Amino acid sequence: MRSIALTPLGKALQPGLQAGFLHIRDALASLNRMGDARVLVISTPPGFTSKWLAPRLYRFSIAYPEIDVRVSSSLNNANFTTDGVDVAIRYLAVDAPHDEVLEVEKLIDLTLAPVCSPAFVEEHGPFASPDMLKRVPLIHDESLSSSAAVPTWANWFAAAGVRDADVSRGLRFNNSEHALNATAEGAGVLLAFDALAYDDLRSGRLVMPFALTLPSGRCYAFVCPKKRRDSANVQAFRAWLRQEAAALDRSRRSPRALFTGGEACRRR
Repeated sequence: MRSIALTPLGKALQPGLQAGFLHIRDALASLNRMGDARVLVISTPPGFTSKWLAPRLYRFSIAYPEIDVRVSSSLNNANFTTDGVDVAIRYLAVDAPHDEVLEVEKLIDLTLAPVCSPAFVEEHGPFASPDMLKRVPLIHDESLSSSAAVPTWANWFAAAGVRDADVSRGLRFNNSEHALNATAEGAGVLLAFDALAYDDLRSGRLVMPFALTLPSGRCYAFVCPKKRRDSANVQAFRAWLRQEAAALDRSRRSPRALFTGGEACRRR
């Protein structure tokens, strides 16, 4: 079989041609967006979409009825050039390096907290000490550590002063929504991001058997190309996200909103 290889002249032309094609593709994408200025395409992780963004997004639509929101949910980071995405919510390290091309703004610091259903507490509790979690089913959300090391059940037990806990047992999910839904049905105790579990905690669908939480070193951040940050649609969505994230932060600081500790479980 004959192989095909670039000539020296072709190799010399390749970088310039590639850059030119990228500029053309970017220009065509810009024309498509200009053709429908009402549309705002948002890329978000599935767990964040279902457990945080979707329940709140109607408020953005009420405030900005002229903007047609389209949500693209994927575990993969969107390509702003090829995927037609205007803005994204990304799961990043808190100390992520500065990006020369993308505008990045941290929105929500993520903390890990143990959560379970009230029915689970009635069946297995009350939990007088963290040591009691050694004898109940654990649930693992493996999507949390897919891109970077975050604390696990082993770290939580160590922080709680519990020794010899078997953290290899229990159900494992690669989707936060699935893990939280299984937990709400009474399948076990999950170490979850408090922001994703917040609405279920607020409604009483979930409770925190213990108040001990761990910083994850991760956050959800607003991301968009710097050349699009002055778009009216992007600015409106960014400002709305800031308001919602600030409201969440204020609520998470309230013990009543967090439903933490054994007392909360015993009340149920």
